[in-house]
Amino acid sequence: MPTKKQGVILVGHGGIPKDCPQDLVTTLKQLEAQRRAAKQPPSAEELALDMKIRRWPRTPSTDPYQSGLQAVAARLQPQLNGSLFALAYNEFCAPTLREAAEHLIGQGATEITVTTTMFTPGGYHSEIEIPEILNHLRPKHPDVILRYAWPFDLELVANTLAEQIRRFSTETPQVDR
Repeated sequence: MPTKKQGVILVGHGGIPKDCPQDLVTTLKQLEAQRRAAKQPPSAEELALDMKIRRWPRTPSTDPYQSGLQAVAARLQPQLNGSLFALAYNEFCAPTLREAAEHLIGQGATEITVTTTMFTPGGYHSEIEIPEILNHLRPKHPDVILRYAWPFDLELVANTLAEQIRRFSTETPQVDR
């Protein structure tokens, strides 16, 4: 019996780099809206523009969101018992969930658990997009178990938020927060 090799993907929203020209993002969002309204697949122009923005060079100062997600990942990964690990982004940043999954599968992952930083119900990325991507990948990789660790237990989310509030409530107030 082959051994199971665990993988984990942490999916964040993705941010627009501060130095990325706004007209690129505006055009991408217009193309995306037109496609969704027409219920069509992405055009070559939309795909190229999406990739250009996702691959835009980034630094912690031009994309603090990416740096923040990387910081969370650096704290999460040691808690995963040696699982293969990857980051992914829903939009504006690379790699995509599909790319991250393919990468882990290429490293030999036979079971991949996907989780997101989007804790609350009602979001397009967490409720629709991520499951659709995983459903698209499953037939391509029938020997790989793809799990989506969502939705979050809202009681646990509330407990985390309450703990954060308590932590800050005990500090001396500061003007620059």
